[in-house]
Amino acid sequence: MTNDDMAKIVDTSDEWIFSRSGIRQRHYSHVSTGEMGWLAAERALAAAGIDATDIDLVILGSTTPEEICPNTASFIKNKLGAHKAAAFDLNSACTSWLYGLNVATDMIKSGSIKKAVVIGSERISLAMDWSKRESCFLFGDGAGAVVIEASENKSGLLSAHMSCVPDSRECLRLPSWGMTTKHLTGDIHVSLDFEGMEIFKSAVKGMSDSIAEVLEREGLTPEDIDLFIPHQANVRIIQALAKRIDFPMEKVVVCIDEYANTSAAAIPLALCDALAEKRVKPGMTILTASFGAGLSCGAGIIRWGDRVEPKQLSDAEIAPYDGTVFDLMKESFAYYGVDAQHLLSK
Repeated sequence: MTNDDMAKIVDTSDEWIFSRSGIRQRHYSHVSTGEMGWLAAERALAAAGIDATDIDLVILGSTTPEEICPNTASFIKNKLGAHKAAAFDLNSACTSWLYGLNVATDMIKSGSIKKAVVIGSERISLAMDWSKRESCFLFGDGAGAVVIEASENKSGLLSAHMSCVPDSRECLRLPSWGMTTKHLTGDIHVSLDFEGMEIFKSAVKGMSDSIAEVLEREGLTPEDIDLFIPHQANVRIIQALAKRIDFPMEKVVVCIDEYANTSAAAIPLALCDALAEKRVKPGMTILTASFGAGLSCGAGIIRWGDRVEPKQLSDAEIAPYDGTVFDLMKESFAYYGVDAQHLLSK
């Protein structure tokens, strides 16, 4: 859904959206969070050259699972054929994938598991309030995944710091997005609460504090970092963060123009793009940082291994959608009182 498409639904324009966010378009999924997460995991396993039966753990980082009980990670585990794997969902909003990577890494270090798939998958388009011009354009759907395994080499996630900004829950939230008595009365109106300026300030400070922590732990400075892959929420936040830690923008991965904010999927999607564009080199020291509702924050230092090419390519696919983005979203438009009949396929 391009910004021009968005302008057919709400009072906005490509220039207005891009100048405030750096976003040109976003993708909306016709399949569930679990289906997207499964496909990302299939492709990650193929790239690693690892069979699903060898996986010990599947972690799904997500704010938008289609089911809470049972967890959606168990759906992915079963569809992968990862028969011996444990599976759980982790929700810390946009930081969910980074938090999941930290948890899986620590479990490998402790010796409780040897191989894990860590997925970020979101179908957050279903939570967009189309009456809110200031926020409905910000988010998109997507999924990304990585496989990590035990190694004698010092590689992978070397150090991570997780935090949560105090007294900041109200500035970014989805009220009633969970179990509530309103489910019994039908009195639910899904609408994102979004306080842009407060989020901006807290996000930049929270991420920069976490970055300082992990750099100090590893005895590194910004000059030692080869590539920075931040959360893709707003290009202004990315630029402000890079300036605050004195890091050059030419060494920052930015793909928000293509995907918008895909929440837990943002960093693994950006990592996949960086690999495809050959920006990731063997042995690189990579910095990552994220923030999300809560406001949860975190940062990590990743040491890349020797290989940057996939061992295999998966032929797994999801059947395409036979319709336009307006067809796909018609129920959501109707829920928020948007008349999009003239945009639907004939």
